[in-house]
Amino acid sequence: MSDWRLLLTRPADDCTALAQRLAAAGVASSCLPLLAIDAVAVDERQRQLLAGLQGFQAIIVVSKPAARLLLERLDQAGLQPPAQGWFTVGEATAAVLQGAGLEVACPAQGDDSEALLALAALREAIGVPAPRVLIVRGVGGRELLAERLAEQGASVDYLELYRRSLPEYPAGALMRRIEAERLNGLVVSSGQGFEHLQQMAGADWPQVARLPLFVPSPRVAEQARAAGAQQVVDCRGASATALLAAVQRRAAPAS
Repeated sequence: MSDWRLLLTRPADDCTALAQRLAAAGVASSCLPLLAIDAVAVDERQRQLLAGLQGFQAIIVVSKPAARLLLERLDQAGLQPPAQGWFTVGEATAAVLQGAGLEVACPAQGDDSEALLALAALREAIGVPAPRVLIVRGVGGRELLAERLAEQGASVDYLELYRRSLPEYPAGALMRRIEAERLNGLVVSSGQGFEHLQQMAGADWPQVARLPLFVPSPRVAEQARAAGAQQVVDCRGASATALLAAVQRRAAPAS
């Protein structure tokens, strides 16, 4: 049994699944979702993009909520998605699309924009004259991905299907949870997840910032260190596998 006792902050469904995976590996955890997923209303722009998916050389889906909502929107509109040209940042998102019979390419290692940009299949897909790329995401995020694709000559559109919000908790709830369950590590899965962690900590942030913080990428690691987090661990991926590998490489703090 591991000495780690981690606070998980993903959206509720993902949090529960991650907690089960960690428990199977002997790692204790506690779920406090700091990201709520709220679908946005379908507008004319969305309808046009959904109807025109065949016109994109690459369709990049950046998260599981984006994948689920995209498939729902297509089903509601009676539209058939193209079988090929699909890319994701991580394997979990790819699995959602593959469950609908789509062919998906994703990095074998590293669940971040940099790993996706290095993927040979993506370079091949956009290696045509005037390539078009669609990024399916929540409102905001993954700007680096679009910038790098534009530098390679791609025209990039966004299909934004949801907003992320911080669920309502009583003041001081984060520190009370940490103390009551003697948690000794924190996990965030995105830059916005980290922002919500810091926001919820409020006046307790100096104490919270002392705990080891597991993050999914160098970008989020830099963001956390700039905000005062003292022990940042870059998992180089947001998957359960990446988190477990990082946890197993690092000794838990002494009680």
